[in-house]
Amino acid sequence: MIGSHPKLRPGEFNRLVEQAIARIPFEIRRHLDNILISVQPRPDRELLAEMGFAPDEELFGIFTGVPLTERSPADPPLYPDTIHIYQEPLEAFCRNREELIEEIEITVVHEIAHYMGFDEDDLIALGYG
Repeated sequence: MIGSHPKLRPGEFNRLVEQAIARIPFEIRRHLDNILISVQPRPDRELLAEMGFAPDEELFGIFTGVPLTERSPADPPLYPDTIHIYQEPLEAFCRNREELIEEIEITVVHEIAHYMGFDEDDLIALGYG
């Protein structure tokens, strides 16, 4: 399988996402209690446009919701906070299953950081950029 891009059935990919989440340190993972993790084949064009991305942007995941740093106790979020993980771009980027598992974990941690209020510069400084 080395050198070939992994193509997994959705159920198998979902299990890899669950395994990657289980390996994330508890200090980070504990922030997932109120977040929905949604695995999709690829980003929706409307979502990309809404978020200001180009239609052909390589996107592995995205956080949609209100970051903790921007929340007001008086105005709870209208929609659940969600981390979207995109299977096809991840599979196309990774050369093997091990790389795919690692990239899923990096993507989930990256999106949790956005939920916690980190921006791209913060993530780069932490090694997740």
